[in-house]
Amino acid sequence: MSNLSKDTSISAPTEKSKVVTRSAPLGETGSGRVLVAIATYNEIENLPQIVDEIYSHCPHVDILVIDDNSPDGTGDWCDERLVEDRRFHCIHRPGKQGLGSATFAGMRFALENGYEYVATMDADFSHSPRFLPDLLACVREGVDPADVAIGSRYVAGGGVQGWPLKRRIMSRLINLYARVMLGLQVRDCSGAFRCYRTSVLRELDFSDMQSQGYSYLEEILWRLKRQDVRFAETPILFVDRIAGQTKINLREAFSAVWIIFQLGLKNWTGLGRK
Repeated sequence: MSNLSKDTSISAPTEKSKVVTRSAPLGETGSGRVLVAIATYNEIENLPQIVDEIYSHCPHVDILVIDDNSPDGTGDWCDERLVEDRRFHCIHRPGKQGLGSATFAGMRFALENGYEYVATMDADFSHSPRFLPDLLACVREGVDPADVAIGSRYVAGGGVQGWPLKRRIMSRLINLYARVMLGLQVRDCSGAFRCYRTSVLRELDFSDMQSQGYSYLEEILWRLKRQDVRFAETPILFVDRIAGQTKINLREAFSAVWIIFQLGLKNWTGLGRK
């Protein structure tokens, strides 16, 4: 069950990255091919299991890992996996360059290899693969499917597990702030569990993106809204990570607030509209 609302030149990557793939991406034959993109840094405790669970729930998808030179061996595990798994692919980047830039690299891979949809999710099980079929259904099924589907904590049926009250309040406030500043109608602006139709991503110029870190989540929705794409939200239960460490810090948080403020000025004044 989803909530639908109407609210899209890819530049070459600037970082030197190594793309490792055993063969041409497979996915589903014909149209409707799906790529699941996962950005990683030190996720060896979670990645092997979540890859298997993704295939369990969605056996026909391809998986791409964008690894920022994890010192814990995440990248080495990826190289071992792709030897035996033709649906698995990896981009090795030389170091930490931000969640936003990693996600953009995954989107470019999807565009360059002919996928119709690209889904993004975390590697730490905060985004359970069991919700992936519902997310894909939002963009693939129905009379008028969405262009962007969001796994939402803040629609009926959604929720958060394992967060202290302070973090719950902060998340609600940043979502309210983003909706007001950027004129977004979706309830969950800061969640990374999403699926995009690649045809709308092809209309975006990623060189214009101000965000390389977490604020890309709000910025890309705002830029897509200006292209009049259709959004849908489907409920998920977000579970705080059990293994590994969270990557967000105060510097990232303040940077996100500042970038959303700058974009909000453009939104309310009409500046920068093409």
